[in-house]
Amino acid sequence: MAQLNTWLPRVRAAAARHPQVAEALLGAFVGVASLVSVLVGPRSIPGRSLSPRDVLVAAAAALLITLRHHWPVPVLGVVAAGAAWAVATSGEIYVLTAVSVICAYTVATRTGRTTAWAAGGAAALVVYLAAVVFTGQGWDSSESLEDLGWMGMGVAVGDAVRTRRAYVAAVKDRALRAEQSRDEEARRRVTEERLHIARELHDVVAHHIALISVQSEVASHVLRREPEQAEEALSHVRDAVRTVLEELSTVLTVLRRDDDPAASTEPAPGLARLGGLLDSVAAAGLRVEHRQNGEARPLPSAVDLAAYRIVQESLTNAWRHGGAPIAHLSLGYTRTGLTIAVENRVEPGLAESAGRPTGHGLTGMRERAASVGGTLDAGPGAGGRFAVRAFLPAPDNQGVST
Repeated sequence: MAQLNTWLPRVRAAAARHPQVAEALLGAFVGVASLVSVLVGPRSIPGRSLSPRDVLVAAAAALLITLRHHWPVPVLGVVAAGAAWAVATSGEIYVLTAVSVICAYTVATRTGRTTAWAAGGAAALVVYLAAVVFTGQGWDSSESLEDLGWMGMGVAVGDAVRTRRAYVAAVKDRALRAEQSRDEEARRRVTEERLHIARELHDVVAHHIALISVQSEVASHVLRREPEQAEEALSHVRDAVRTVLEELSTVLTVLRRDDDPAASTEPAPGLARLGGLLDSVAAAGLRVEHRQNGEARPLPSAVDLAAYRIVQESLTNAWRHGGAPIAHLSLGYTRTGLTIAVENRVEPGLAESAGRPTGHGLTGMRERAASVGGTLDAGPGAGGRFAVRAFLPAPDNQGVST
């Protein structure tokens, strides 16, 4: 039994690799078995020897077995006609009975259930009528009914095999699609996380590196002539470096593994730190006129962080591209959310180019606004100004009872 379990998968694999050879071998086996059945089969006639007609029928049976996968229904029809001919001429259907069962099985595995039962039933009926009409067997003869039973069994087994194959194929297809969906979801999450990290790094680094650059230049120019001012500039540089390190530590917590040491639990920056941000840009040489409309209120953490980063990036761009050392910042608290407006005068010739998506700043701001369901527009306006306007939804639920 163990050897059979070892060899059977190998035989199936070899047959799958060389189907034509396997069908030819099966046809040859059926042909040889049909000749043997003429001599020693249950319906053999004692003392009967093989005739050229027996050899012809055996060869035809082998050929039909070999071709049954290419034309299953026509081959079954030919087998049924051959069996009827054999019954009408000699009263013997010993060979073609087995062939018809095999062909009926093939039809059932290769076609639909309706076609299989219709073709199998028609073939069985042809052989049954031929046996009744030409051999004188009764309508309820055991031999005639036996042939009908074999044909029905061939169709039933073939239909069951086809159904099982379809079920297995459907299960494999669902498993494959589920695996593909998991892979796509994993890639989507990786992409989103990369964009999130890129936005955080850009927002954290760009503003403070710009401040460090300006203050370093100031310190280098006044180091010998005005050491007190140089010391003040270096103090701003130290503060900016400290802030960069703290915020980078916050960003990098998303990259830590579960077994890494616990990171800082300092909350993400929000509008509560707006005063420090305005002081830092003022130290860099950009004066900000800040106006607030409506009463400030706590915002959801994601909205608060997005608002802070949008203001930070907008002021950094205003300092880089501004034609005058002044920017206007307006925050509006409404019942439905928060509006942000940042305007500054742009150097001549840069009003249009400042709004083109050549860098990551504007793209990052739009992505941040979209991540909380908001919108952001940025571009040149009237009077040589560049404006950034954003709306971040944050409904005021105060006083709403549940």
